[in-house]
Amino acid sequence: MEKKKFKLGLVPKLLIAIVLGILIGQFMPEWFCRIVVTASGIFSTFLSFVIPLMILAYVTMGIADLSQGAGKLLLITVLIAYASTLLAGSGSYFVASNLFPGFMSPEAMAQIEATSGISLSPYFSVPVSPLLDTLGAVVLAFILGLCLSMLKGKEIGTTLYDFMKDFSGIIDKVLHSAIIPLLPLYICGTFVDMTRSGRTFAILSILWKVFLVVILMHLVCIFLQFLVAGSISRKNPFTLLKNQIPGYTTALGTQSSAATIPVNLECARADGISEEIRNFVVPLCANVHMAGSMITITACATAVCLMNQIPISLATVIPFIMTLGVAMVASPGAPGGSIMTALPFLYMIFGAEAGNPDGPICAIMVALYITQDSFGTACNVSGDNAIGVIIETIYQKFIRQTA
Repeated sequence: MEKKKFKLGLVPKLLIAIVLGILIGQFMPEWFCRIVVTASGIFSTFLSFVIPLMILAYVTMGIADLSQGAGKLLLITVLIAYASTLLAGSGSYFVASNLFPGFMSPEAMAQIEATSGISLSPYFSVPVSPLLDTLGAVVLAFILGLCLSMLKGKEIGTTLYDFMKDFSGIIDKVLHSAIIPLLPLYICGTFVDMTRSGRTFAILSILWKVFLVVILMHLVCIFLQFLVAGSISRKNPFTLLKNQIPGYTTALGTQSSAATIPVNLECARADGISEEIRNFVVPLCANVHMAGSMITITACATAVCLMNQIPISLATVIPFIMTLGVAMVASPGAPGGSIMTALPFLYMIFGAEAGNPDGPICAIMVALYITQDSFGTACNVSGDNAIGVIIETIYQKFIRQTA
């Protein structure tokens, strides 16, 4: 009998990278630290090059494939998923902005501020300019996606659609083969630099409290979603929550909405959702409903702003949430997919300089997000079935009767 190979998950790898980064920054000589920072910087340059291509590929295909729905149900499902994502992000900001300042001790904040200008310089860098800027990639993706959705197979053929599908597959391969495996190096280099400058321990004393609050927000979000679904469908929300446990635990393990679809379909069946509705809603919402991811990203961004004295308000958060709610459509079904999609939009909150995707602040965002990614994914997929219950009720009461 062949032994099953042990495979270390991404979260343990990132935790090991953080610990190694702290140890290297604390005990190794400066020349060695600069080697690690140089390698991390080269990867961050590569990441900046790939990000616009990733947006173009995934957002284009995510929008183009939305035409494969069922008319009114497609529109209603997407609107509910988008509204849920926006409400989750807005609620996360209100909770974070009120609770997190209490976590920021004056001593920790003073230490962070005193070391903000100190940084290790790499031995060399590789200047590679992205083919597109991020805003251009978003606009082009929207144009291509919407036009392909409306015209594919009607006024135009499928050549461009097939090309974009293949291009998306190439970017997906790059993500799984290069970016995700090298993320620990990126995080390690960031923590080497932070430790060398004296920021690490002050920041970590704050982040563990942020972690607990974010997980609690995920659980509250799931409860509220099923409470609404139960009220609309007149089903017991606690029974719906119980039915969702297999999907929730599967998402915790896989960290992928796509990988959880088969289990989530069984949870939907237990909820009494008809086959035609669950086969439509669950795969669709796995790509367009990102409430849990939005909670995590918004809370982490708020915490990072508070730690670095970057002004943040509802006026800056709402446009960020609205943009990200669309940009994360069909974000790749891999650990960290949502934060990779969100990176180029962090400037909307952090500003142009601090929001640089290959800068240290964005690296902290990536590390903090991915350590909680499994909980965000579990919140996403749980909410998918809450939406499924609502859509089933709308279908049975309004659409099917008038058909």
